[in-house]
Amino acid sequence: MHLVCVIKYRQKILTLTSLKTIEDSFKEVAEKMGFEIREFNGESDHVHALIEYPPKISISQIVNSLKGVSSRRYGQSG
Repeated sequence: MHLVCVIKYRQKILTLTSLKTIEDSFKEVAEKMGFEIREFNGESDHVHALIEYPPKISISQIVNSLKGVSSRRYGQSG
């Protein structure tokens, strides 16, 4: 699955540091839930992730977990 997460109003707020925080969050969630982030990259207003997942996990579970955890971590990082 190819996932694209866009920043609200396409604000250009992501830096290299924040992209690394988001990537680390995605990988942590993937490990806990049992799927794999094959590729990850992004720009100042969005991120892309190529995800391989087993059929026992729904897409909505994956997306909700990825967005929730990464959003909290991004907010905590300042």
